[in-house]
Amino acid sequence: MKYRQFLLPTALALLAQAALAQTTVKDPWVRSTVAEQKATGAFMQITSASGGRLVSASSPAAGVVEIHEMAMDGNTMRMRAVPALDLPAGKAVELKPGGYHVMLMDLKAPLTAGASIDLNLVVEGKDGKRETLALKAPVRALGAAPPAAKDAQKY
Repeated sequence: MKYRQFLLPTALALLAQAALAQTTVKDPWVRSTVAEQKATGAFMQITSASGGRLVSASSPAAGVVEIHEMAMDGNTMRMRAVPALDLPAGKAVELKPGGYHVMLMDLKAPLTAGASIDLNLVVEGKDGKRETLALKAPVRALGAAPPAAKDAQKY
């Protein structure tokens, strides 16, 4: 009997937490590396129901993880770190090669196709509250096409 008294409130709390998730991530993936390569990118689609911004990222696979933007500057493609990435309410923001992405630097080991890495994203809502999204991002081969669309997952 005591077991049921514990189980029901715990299950209800977990369901409520999932229902309140403000951010969904669709198709996260990381580009594989070659020997001695110390950096790569992570890509995905992020949607924040009420709006907010991606303020940081981390991964045990890398010593440094930053939010980056690639953009043309005249005839030259430049990459730079950005302090945050706006997530307009209800609109998917695509992190993709050649655009915004999560940059993983000082990699601790090569990333091989077929493996996956843990990746944490911190999203700050308009109310200033932060949520941490814990992802498992599969590693895709160099030159591989982006993953096929799947159902969005709430984290």
